[in-house]
Order: sequence, then C-alpha cells, then structure tokens
Amino acid sequence: MQQSQGDGGHNRTRAMRDYDESVAFLGQWGRFQRVVFFLLCATIVPNGFGAFTLVFLTDVPKHRCAVPDVNLTEAWLEAVIPRQVVNGEQQLSTCSRFQMDVVTNLSALGLVPGRDVNLSHLQREACVDGWSYSRDVYDATIVSEFDLVCDDQWKLTFICTVFFVGVLLGSFFSGQLSDRFGRKPVLFATMAVQISFTFFQVFSSSWVAFTVLLFINGLGQISNFVAALVLGTEILTGNVRVLYSSMGTCLSFTVGYMLLPLFAYFLRDWKSLLLALSLPGLAFLPLWWLLPESPRWLLSRGRVEEAESILRKAAKWNKVQPPAVIFADYGVNHKTDPKDGHSALDLLRTSSIRVTTLILCLVSFAACTGYYGLSLNTSQLHADPFVSCFISAAVEVPAYISGWLALRFLRRRRSICSTLLLEASALFLIQLVPPTLPYLSIGLEMLGKYAVTVTFSMMFAYMAELFPTLLRNTAVGMCSTVGRLGNCIAPFLVTLNSHLLHLPYIVIGTLAFAAATSVLFLPETFGKPLPETIQQMQKRERIQCPCIPGKDAETPAQLQDGPL
Repeated sequence: MQQSQGDGGHNRTRAMRDYDESVAFLGQWGRFQRVVFFLLCATIVPNGFGAFTLVFLTDVPKHRCAVPDVNLTEAWLEAVIPRQVVNGEQQLSTCSRFQMDVVTNLSALGLVPGRDVNLSHLQREACVDGWSYSRDVYDATIVSEFDLVCDDQWKLTFICTVFFVGVLLGSFFSGQLSDRFGRKPVLFATMAVQISFTFFQVFSSSWVAFTVLLFINGLGQISNFVAALVLGTEILTGNVRVLYSSMGTCLSFTVGYMLLPLFAYFLRDWKSLLLALSLPGLAFLPLWWLLPESPRWLLSRGRVEEAESILRKAAKWNKVQPPAVIFADYGVNHKTDPKDGHSALDLLRTSSIRVTTLILCLVSFAACTGYYGLSLNTSQLHADPFVSCFISAAVEVPAYISGWLALRFLRRRRSICSTLLLEASALFLIQLVPPTLPYLSIGLEMLGKYAVTVTFSMMFAYMAELFPTLLRNTAVGMCSTVGRLGNCIAPFLVTLNSHLLHLPYIVIGTLAFAAATSVLFLPETFGKPLPETIQQMQKRERIQCPCIPGKDAETPAQLQDGPL
C-alpha cells in the first residue's frame, strides 16, 4: 500500500513536471486561450472601480454651519459664519458659527456687524443645526449624507481602513479556499460578494451600516483579482501567460480605474454611482459556463479525467487533434485526498521557502503601501477631483506596459529591484524641491507612482513563478494579505503631512529601499518553467550576496523554453 502511494506521488510529480509539454498540442494563442484571456481580464475590471470608489464617496464637499430660518438681516446672514485664515487665505469657518441667540438679538436691534459690533468679541458655538453643503462638485456624498465632518471627520479614515481590513482578510482566506476548493468557484464567489454588497450599500441608513457592508465588499475586492490571476496563469502558457499576468490583468484593473472618474463625473450622487458600478456585474453570470477550472489544480488533486476533459474541449475550440492520452504517466487510481492539502504553514516549514515567503511579504507590503499611499494623495494634484483621479490612473498605463516588457525580456530580480530604487529616489528628491516649483514635486510624485506601479505589475507574476502549484494560490494570497496591511495604514500615512509635510514620502521611500535590497536574495525565475512541487522550488539557486550573482545568471534562459 505504501509502495502504491509512493508510485502515485512519483507519477503525479512526473506528469505535472511535464505539464507544459503535455498541453503543447493546444498552441499558445488559439480560440480557447483568447476566450480565457479576455474573459478573465473582464472579471478584473470591477476591481478598478471598487478599489478607489471611496475617493469620490468620501470626498468632503465645501461646507459650513447651517443657519436656521430666523429673522436676520442680510448683513447678519453673511456675517453669522466666522472667517478664518487657512494656508494664507481667508475662508469661512466649517465647524463653528456665532451664537445664534446673540446674533438674533443684535439683528433685531438693528446693529450692523463690523461697524456697530466687533465680531471678534462674539462667542462661537458648534454647528448644532447641522451643516450646509456646497453642490458645486457633488450632489451628495456619504460625508453630506451622514455629516462626517468636523468632530466626526475621523470616521472617514476609519471607513477607509475598515475597507482595507476586509481586503486583507479576503486575500488571506480566498487563497487557502482556492487551493482547497478550486480557482473557479472562489473567483465567482468573490465576484458575487463584491457586486452584491456594492449594491446593498446604496440602502445604508447610517455610516455604521455603510461601513459594515463596505467591509464585506472588501472581502471580495482583491480576492477576485488574485483568483483570476492564478487561474489565468495556470491555464495559459508561454509568452501569453507573461502577457496576461503582467499587462493583461493590470491594464484591466486600470481600465476600471480610468472609467471610475467618468462615471463619477456624470453621476454626482453617491447612491447613483454605486448603482452604476454594481448592476453591470450581472453580465458576468454567464461566464460560469465559459471559463474552465484550472487543469493544473485538477491534476494536483488527482482529478486527471476532469483535467483531460477540459483540454479536449479546448482542442475542439482550437481545431487541433489531442493525443489519445494527454497525461500518460498519471494513474487514475492515484488520486490525492483533499484533506492532504497544503496550508499557509507550509510556507514557513523549510528555510528556503520561509526566506522566499518573508522577502515577498516585505516587497508586497512596500509596494501596497506606496501604491495606495500615493494614489490616495493624488487629490492634491488638481483642484478637480475627477481630473486628479484620471491622472493617477493614466500614469499606470505606461507603467504596466513597462512591466510587461520587463517580464518579457528582463530578469525578475534586477527589474523589481530597479523599480523600487527608482520609486525611493523620486520620493526622497521631493524633499529638495523648493515650494516655488510645485509642478516638479508633482512630476516626482508621479514618477514614484509610475515606479511602484511597475513593481506591482511584476510582483504577482514573480510570486506565481516562485511557488509550486499546490502552494501557489495560498502563497500569493498570503503575500497579498501582508501587503494589504500597507493598504490599511495608507489612509493614516497620508495624514502625516499635517505634522511634517514630506513625512509620507520619507516613510514610503524608506520601505521601497528596504524592499529593493531584500529582493536581491530571491531566486531568479526568468525563462524557467513553473515549479510543480516543493522539491523543485527548493532546488532553485539564489545569490548569497547582492554583489555576487548566482549560477542562474551565467546563461540567460530563453522565455520560449519555459512557460514564464
């Protein structure tokens, strides 16, 4: 019995090691691959909506204390709101007014403010009658809906953080669920969570209810992205996989990101915006019958017949003749028990996997902190929030193209290290720019956003290349989870500029420099096939010193020789 199990494991390892050769008859860019490529990209577009919808939902419109309908002269109606100096300019106070009973009495006496009454001597009070909000930019946001201003403005940062905590937990659990139950079910489950709870938020009666629904929405946010990334990475092969895992998935995200300000521009009410972003999600339901499960995952579970069935259907789509037996060395009697699946603890069991996991966690944390910190800070780029959001999104297009070119032609280790150093350098240089050159500061910040986005586009593909099939989704989910800690602190990080103007840039730049140094100790994967077993992963060489390249750098591998 033990011998039979050992033979089954050996056969399974051999079959999975030869997976790419076994499916070579399909080609790389037939009808089947095109359908999978574009449909999976379509499932990622809503992530661009969801990740930054809060930029508009939580934007604070101009506001001041509401003045009740009392008998005041026109002069006192204009003077009842105190003026204050903000950044060298006089503005109406947003959180206080002169005491209404005193102002009413002075108005009844016929006294004129500023001539008969010294306004600086009048006592002030909070906005006890609520606030009056400008509708120049928005008809309504959750800020005006639930009065999240003044003493309650901290709730906005809290809401953003709760959303990113949901993203964090979703990334963690979805990875393990996907490794246990399959890529396809988790992909559609997380899509359903994201779309349905975006719709439910429209009916929020309080900021607490909105936050709870937003948290559940966050559970499906990036989980959808990770599941789609891994599913496509395991189905597609060769250069098409590189194109999908870098430019395809990331540009799909950017399409949603760039469409968001367009939707927000025409739908200035927060409820209308959420409806417009959720209802089109119903169009994704038919994709269940068009997208297959990952044959690699099915093989890792011993479900060889199902894997072959998918590939035979793919052969019909591509109009090619499949071999009589696709996985000849894989016995149907050697199926694995789902209870024997791997868990996140396997990422820490051996020193080789442990070091790789910890370094990737640091890189993911630095990239997420930089990406979301700079994205949330771009509201200062332009007075128009719609233009600001579009600029921030547009920068990502050349960044993702650069990431794809780097994955296609350059070594992973050096590429990611270089982009992280570019990000750190740009953010450190912002401190040296004089206040008279604001556009230079903006340019450096956008250069930093470009660099961290390039890192983002390569990071997930690099993770998928480093880990074996049985651990791949768990590993990507784990590293993504740690990275989402950076998302959680990003809203607070942006507020540090109230204490020191350039402190957010210093923190983000320092993290990027530390990550750039650590990534040099990871194995190189350029031109090598995906590892199918833990043993294959452990055999990969890594440099021991950043100044001394390992053997894998002596002879460049051709990308065509391996799937990625």
